[in-house]
Amino acid sequence: MLASITPLEDQPFFMSHLPVIVSFGGISPAGRSSFHYGYSRLVYTKLPRKDQLNTLQNLAVLTGQLSWDNSGFSSHGQAVELNTFLHENEQKLLDSTLIRKLENNLFDPQRLLMQNKITLTAANAADSFEFSLPSRKLPAVLPDNWIVVENDGINCRVSANGGVELLIKDYFQSPVNSAGQLPTGFAPAALYPSRNHPRGLQMSIYGASDALYALGLDWDHICSKVAPDQISVYAGSSMSQLDYDGYGGLLKARLLGKRPTSKQLPLGFAEMPADFINAYMLGNIGNTGTNLGACASFHYNLQQGIRDIQRGSHRVVIVGCSEAPITPEVIEAFANMGALADDAALLELDKDLGLSSPDHRRACRPFGNNVGFTLAESAQFVVLFDDVLAVELGATIYGAVNDVFINADGFKKSIASPGVGNYLTAAKAAAATRVLVGENSLRHRTFVQMHGTGTPQNRLTESAIFSKVAQHFGIEHWPVTAIKSYLGHSIASSGADQLVMTLGVWQHGIIPGILTTDKLADDVSTNGLEFLLAHKEVGVDAMDAAILNSKGFGGNNATASVLSPAITKRMLETKHGKGSMQSWKAANEKVQETAALYQQKTNHEQITPIYRFDHDVKTDADVSFRDELLKVRGYAGGINLDLANPYPDMIHK
Repeated sequence: MLASITPLEDQPFFMSHLPVIVSFGGISPAGRSSFHYGYSRLVYTKLPRKDQLNTLQNLAVLTGQLSWDNSGFSSHGQAVELNTFLHENEQKLLDSTLIRKLENNLFDPQRLLMQNKITLTAANAADSFEFSLPSRKLPAVLPDNWIVVENDGINCRVSANGGVELLIKDYFQSPVNSAGQLPTGFAPAALYPSRNHPRGLQMSIYGASDALYALGLDWDHICSKVAPDQISVYAGSSMSQLDYDGYGGLLKARLLGKRPTSKQLPLGFAEMPADFINAYMLGNIGNTGTNLGACASFHYNLQQGIRDIQRGSHRVVIVGCSEAPITPEVIEAFANMGALADDAALLELDKDLGLSSPDHRRACRPFGNNVGFTLAESAQFVVLFDDVLAVELGATIYGAVNDVFINADGFKKSIASPGVGNYLTAAKAAAATRVLVGENSLRHRTFVQMHGTGTPQNRLTESAIFSKVAQHFGIEHWPVTAIKSYLGHSIASSGADQLVMTLGVWQHGIIPGILTTDKLADDVSTNGLEFLLAHKEVGVDAMDAAILNSKGFGGNNATASVLSPAITKRMLETKHGKGSMQSWKAANEKVQETAALYQQKTNHEQITPIYRFDHDVKTDADVSFRDELLKVRGYAGGINLDLANPYPDMIHK
């Protein structure tokens, strides 16, 4: 018998500011996130043909396969009839998405650069030998066994005793050849003046632009309604920027005979996605930063963002993550840990099928017989308003974030092994959902987005956790899915991938199944759980809430409770009244029209991301004080300096 629940309004701490999801956008292996295009790729086979063609068209335009002008559509300069082109290129477009064999647009996985250490010696080991080199290449500190015989300032001749150690350029093949890559042909660097930005920052600019364009509201109009210090941006990458234009190049430049650039260090910082949004997109002077929690980083940022809104300190929050971990070094490091599904292990897994090459498409098999996770790249962003602002501006309501819970594992033997913390986060998220939607709804009208990495350890531990939680709350058939089976593991962005795909369920009424898993592994706990190994059509109004679970290295556990649009609107009507919601509905029609214009544009041309370099930079002259207000030129309202004392009972009178 479950204990009685104290009604929310009777609890001592009642946070009445609801964080409403009013827009989302990004880019992932499934394509563009706004307007549920990425989600539509996941459930493609269940969509009406009209929606399938719309998904293909958006994907073709995104990847540069289609372009539009006044004379109609063309492909690489040749005029085409739209439906004919989409039909003829359907499989090609679908194959260019999701997890697939590594392509060589970032690097050639069959020819990875390495330095092979060798020692040159004379044919007769007792003899010394001579060699020549340009004088400018002579080491500043000569090896002990080198003698400079001749040096005319241009070339020099050196005698060496006992051999010379050299690093010779060599190549090797990647043992891992599966990854969740952005759609083939999509090149964010070509869409704006990227100036050698690391790939993760290119994706940040594009993904955040997608979310802001899809909002359907003018950003300046939003800013006129809130104080400049009531806007927050929380975005980052768990692994920083590790390609050559970031920390990757910084650390290996000298070993490659090059010099570090002036940009590699500053652009490598993990919080740089938030910094770019503030400095080059919004001109934001409000709160900013990122929270790092390994694979749970997005959930960490989401908790920070909703807390800002719940306590009333901020009214607009942009939350996101961008991760671009598909580099040779990261792949090799994870492979050496035994964490990734490499080609040899995949072939062994499918040995009964007699495959001659690995099934890269099915590299990630959550909760089935599996051999490791699959790396992915993704950039996802959501825009949150407090409920008052959302209703006032007529913002589109995609749902709301109920709460996010974060707990560590306690003492651990291995930093990478799971622990008990996820029991806490999962149970609290279920309890928080029950408080708002009720016992019956929790049991019959919610579903779970598992972390579902595709590793043997994850399938064992995560299934056991949610099975016990389900049984405790009396849930008999809790629908469970795991979208890493489609997208791979985008580390910091993986929780954001879950969220934007969850929003698609409430739009189309289909929970994506775990299609890469044919059957559950024997050690998977199933009591109380319904693992969806096929798409489940539930209807757009069947699910009131979703539980989004993330687990990260080091014991970074986080679980979110997210509310459906229907539940969110019901809560808003309870608080604001039917009259206010009717006014919201009327205002939302204009917002929807504006957003639809952007959607139409994405189906015809590649968008230009928002990027305002050296735009309206403020100086000391733009700051002024008046009474208890700090004013900054160009920002509506002022920043209140008449702050309330948060500790009145602790001040000596």
